[in-house]
Amino acid sequence: MNMPEILQGDSPVRLFQGAVAGAALSMIIGFGWAGWTLGGTATKMADEAGRTAVITALAPICVDKFQRATNATENLATLRKTSSYEQGTFVEKGGWATLPGSDASNYAVAQACANMLTTLK
Repeated sequence: MNMPEILQGDSPVRLFQGAVAGAALSMIIGFGWAGWTLGGTATKMADEAGRTAVITALAPICVDKFQRATNATENLATLRKTSSYEQGTFVEKGGWATLPGSDASNYAVAQACANMLTTLK
């Protein structure tokens, strides 16, 4: 059986080299610029997006609890006097970041709540 001319001589080597170079170039372009990700990276990104969504949804509940407290005006003044890195702890200790159905407060929600409260007029 006669083999085609492209598969005779050095051609199979060049064909293999081209396939390897093409695959490598495709991976470099895909992962570098086309936005491809591995499964582990995609899982991390999804987890972070989920956490952010939960915090975004729960922070307004914390703000509402803070504003409905009996001494909300004094607490807001104290919160604004507190340094920015301690504001989340202040909200946490006040119990406003403890959400219904939970026994523990959430620091990320408390920090987002403090940020929202300090920007209120």
